[in-house]
Amino acid sequence: MKQFTTGDLSKQIGDITDAASREPVMLTRHKKPCFVLMSYEHYEHMRAGGNPRRAYHVSKMPAQHAELFDEALDRLGRGEGYNDEP
Repeated sequence: MKQFTTGDLSKQIGDITDAASREPVMLTRHKKPCFVLMSYEHYEHMRAGGNPRRAYHVSKMPAQHAELFDEALDRLGRGEGYNDEP
């Protein structure tokens, strides 16, 4: 994640918003993170929970993911690997 200071914001608004259109940008104040600037599209995607790479602790995993996880562990336990998938 790219970083800028809050002071940079007034001097480099174009560069910072360009960077934020591609990925979230961290804004720091006194060398500490204080804001994240991102595109509205990215924000809406996050709000909708659309990040397929989201990680869960096993105890908090959604039921549908837990079922898939258990099935994969069973296959691996039987010596079947992912390369065996059709």
